[in-house]
Amino acid sequence: MRTTYLHRLRVMRYKRSTWPDSRLDDLNNRVTEISNRLEGLSTRVDKIQHTMVNGFLTLGVIMVSGFMGLAGLIITKL
Repeated sequence: MRTTYLHRLRVMRYKRSTWPDSRLDDLNNRVTEISNRLEGLSTRVDKIQHTMVNGFLTLGVIMVSGFMGLAGLIITKL
């Protein structure tokens, strides 16, 4: 295991360290594409979060209203 790891390190050291301009342009395009996808994903997550907050607030209001109605029924029966 250790010898394989050391061998890979030696091989990686001798790999080409310069990239041609076409490869750098390709990498730049891919990074830009991924950035755009992440931005779209972030927008979708924000919308989902907004919907969840509205849902929780609505459920809270419904629960409080129900408890108040139940309390009103109990008080009027006494």
